[in-house]
Amino acid sequence: MDKLLIRGGRRLQGEVQISGAKNAALPELCATLLTAEPVTLHNVPQLQDIRTMRQLIGNMGVRIEPAGDHSDLAFHAASLDKHEAPYELVKTMRASILVLGPLLARLGVATVSLPGGCAIGSRPVDQHIKGLQAMGAQILVEHGDIQARLPEGQTRLRGARITTDMVTVTGTENLLMAATLAEGETILENAAREPEIVDLAEMLIKMGARIEGHGTSRIRIQGVERLHGCDHAVVADRIEAGTFLCAVAATGGDVLLKDARADHLEAVIDKLREAGAVVEVEPRGIRVRASAPAFVNLRAPTLRTSEYPGFPTDMQAQFMALNAVSSGASVITENIFENRFMHVNELVRLGANIRTDGRTATIEGVPQLSGATVMATDLRASASLVIAGLVADGVTAVERIYHLDRGYDRMESKLQGIGADIERVRA
Repeated sequence: MDKLLIRGGRRLQGEVQISGAKNAALPELCATLLTAEPVTLHNVPQLQDIRTMRQLIGNMGVRIEPAGDHSDLAFHAASLDKHEAPYELVKTMRASILVLGPLLARLGVATVSLPGGCAIGSRPVDQHIKGLQAMGAQILVEHGDIQARLPEGQTRLRGARITTDMVTVTGTENLLMAATLAEGETILENAAREPEIVDLAEMLIKMGARIEGHGTSRIRIQGVERLHGCDHAVVADRIEAGTFLCAVAATGGDVLLKDARADHLEAVIDKLREAGAVVEVEPRGIRVRASAPAFVNLRAPTLRTSEYPGFPTDMQAQFMALNAVSSGASVITENIFENRFMHVNELVRLGANIRTDGRTATIEGVPQLSGATVMATDLRASASLVIAGLVADGVTAVERIYHLDRGYDRMESKLQGIGADIERVRA
């Protein structure tokens, strides 16, 4: 098992390339199940979750081939000989649920094990099931599996007006994909508005889907009989970009984030500017500058997570690491997941002054963190520990970085390229 060794105290300077978004690429891999024609995806990030999804759809009969650059892949789903997503593959990744809608829409049957993933709180799939049932699917949940099929004699899902009880990103994506091949019109009310959903919808439109309203809370889909192939580039990862923004601000650096989308990061950029960092939008991406040390030059902002376009829960841990070394007291309220403060104890091991009460964390900035051995507990928690290690005195060892590899494309290599003293070693 690998770990990261970080020798803190170096300013980050230069340029870093932002990869394609994990949370866009995963549903877009699943969308290739919707057509018998070839689909080529560009800018696919090199992540463990992507490798898992490739294996999952590959086991169903999708042929996957390189298509030029290392981040370009061609998908051929002409003959799907399986409609099952087994527990052995699903258990490590919640996004596996995203094969449910496409399989049901294309084949009329799907069996998907209840998914696993990061242990950051309850993320129920009942909204996926509710929506597909409204479209006419018969669904049974037993023995840890979701078993879905069309009623006998019915060849397509049927359009419906679906209002989810909560805003759910994967739920919106699953129902959006299923609705593209349904008979008639589907309206998704209370839909998630994230840029990754917009990117998925734009890919589906290239495939021949008829979709309106993506990026708003009301999406209208007019079903078609079949979809065709397309070429599509995965949108830049706003969470990777946000993580680097925090890392540069914490170390007092000057870095251009190439291809980062400022329009997808407005809430994050607003908080960084409130803290005192300089964030500028340039033709090639986003530039961030700050002076070291953060405790002297930055003031920790208070924030509350919420659904997009609010402050993203996936950036809460990284901002907590930044606030821990900035001046003043701040309060972070986690409104999305009920168990997403597991990084707090590890940051405290590095010398951070953080207290939690339910969904609220109070952070009192300290002048200096001290290197220690810490353990990653989930994907974004691992990123917060890397940021803390970059500014800590001495050596920080981050263990269990398989969490990090699920969502960051060669993070240590990118950090090395902008001046960090960081290396991957065998634990």
